[in-house]
Amino acid sequence: MTTSVGLLHPGAMGAAVGAALTGAGIRTSWVSAGRGPATRRRAEEAGLTEATDLTGCDVILSICPPAAALDVARSVRGFRGLYLDANAISPRHAREVETILDTATVADGGIVGPPPHRSGTTRLYLSGPSKAVGDLESLFAGTALRPVVLDGPVGTASALKLAFASYNKLTFAIAAQAHALAERHGVGGELRELAADVLPHTPFGAPDGIVSAGQRAWRWEGEMAEIADASAGAGLSPALVTAAQELFGRWREHREAGLEDLLDALVSPPE
Repeated sequence: MTTSVGLLHPGAMGAAVGAALTGAGIRTSWVSAGRGPATRRRAEEAGLTEATDLTGCDVILSICPPAAALDVARSVRGFRGLYLDANAISPRHAREVETILDTATVADGGIVGPPPHRSGTTRLYLSGPSKAVGDLESLFAGTALRPVVLDGPVGTASALKLAFASYNKLTFAIAAQAHALAERHGVGGELRELAADVLPHTPFGAPDGIVSAGQRAWRWEGEMAEIADASAGAGLSPALVTAAQELFGRWREHREAGLEDLLDALVSPPE
């Protein structure tokens, strides 16, 4: 099986996936050009091999913010190996990656769960050409990232990932809207007490989780755009998801904010 893997790029999720591979003895490279010190630190901690390019790699993994997925694919145009797009992009954009990388074998991936620092927390759904998907299943077998093969073409894994994310992430948007509404009417404390009593294990009943969502909203905003695209492509109204996209966009510059400031950021300025 393949032993030469390239990773684009080692963010929090990408570095953890890279560490899962290096921990299994699989050489995994990253390109340092244009990357900052935080990326370098993550790459070194994950045991990645620094490279000037990914020429010679048998597999390239793309794990990046959704809005960058197509540009990342374009950056390795001409690649002739196996390319896994494991980003939260719509099925339409997953198929566009195939078009961009017409010299490569493209597989579709959807990561569900947190960065895989330990087994049992995170799944990698795979779809696309059967041999490519089988090779990727073997690559990740026994690592902290559990591969799950789906029967379907490129776009199938992305559809499952976005369907799950549409529920999971929308719950944070709805909870934030509800708490912001209560705060504006002076009953924020009462709503927190009610929600904690009735729905304690949800973002609504445990609003500190909204703070964690605020730290990731810069990525979630782009993910909502992809879910909206996928919804429209399926004949569904994207309106609910587009509203969540707008809400997360208000938190883009508030990554270090507390709950009170995040809720304040949802209030529109007076006209």
